[in-house]
Amino acid sequence: MLDYEEEAERYDASRGGEPRAAAAAQAVLGLIPYGARELLDVGCGTGIVTRRLAAARAGLRVTGVDRADAMARQAAARLPGAVVRGDCRRLPFPDGRFDAVTSVWLLHLAPGDEGARATVAECARVLRPGGVYVTTVDKAAAHNVGSDIDAVLASRPRRTPARDAEDLVARYAAEHGLLPAGRDRFPGRGQGRSPRRTIADLRRGWFMTLPPGEPLSEEFAARLAALPDQDRPRPDPVFTLRAFRRPPDDRILSPHDGNSRAHGGN
Repeated sequence: MLDYEEEAERYDASRGGEPRAAAAAQAVLGLIPYGARELLDVGCGTGIVTRRLAAARAGLRVTGVDRADAMARQAAARLPGAVVRGDCRRLPFPDGRFDAVTSVWLLHLAPGDEGARATVAECARVLRPGGVYVTTVDKAAAHNVGSDIDAVLASRPRRTPARDAEDLVARYAAEHGLLPAGRDRFPGRGQGRSPRRTIADLRRGWFMTLPPGEPLSEEFAARLAALPDQDRPRPDPVFTLRAFRRPPDDRILSPHDGNSRAHGGN
């Protein structure tokens, strides 16, 4: 797995930069009610999307939270005074604090089988009645665009099901009283893979089931190196967003109620 403390400096440039951030922010905002006044961006990374969320609507106050210190520092430079460090599985905010909560390209990184479930639980906990949670799902599947690169990678080991699988995320949301509230898709602009770039990503730990330096990883690298047009990007991925709403009359349970909805098994 990538070390996001080390990855912070090159994170934006290696993932489509501002065009991808603009596409993500536009799609996310399309699922956020105009009446929202307080939004939390969980796993905000470098803040490249968070900043756009904050700038898009007058009166919308946006807070970012990220666990990686190097990422949070970059986000804080983009949104001074609006970024805190924190674990997405135990958010440093009280119950019912926000009108909207987002987690973009986060759940697939959840540690352990219960990581995504705990993250969704926390996002639900800090959401006010009537509020909306928006998250990306099925990130790995989005990168499968039917290219020759995908054909090579099709036989690689996979984590099944993916931690951010859409049906799983919907189930986790339902466990905490959240109801389906919309769905959208957006392009990962500038993220079309080339064979050479895919080899580089493989060797720095992008593919979690192919650890760098292992014989199997090098076998895939050799097969990718044999493809034509080594520097030609294949089509961009298309990411999926799901939105879930807390019913307006829903009571948010505190940890003292003895119900797992408060902290999602943390």
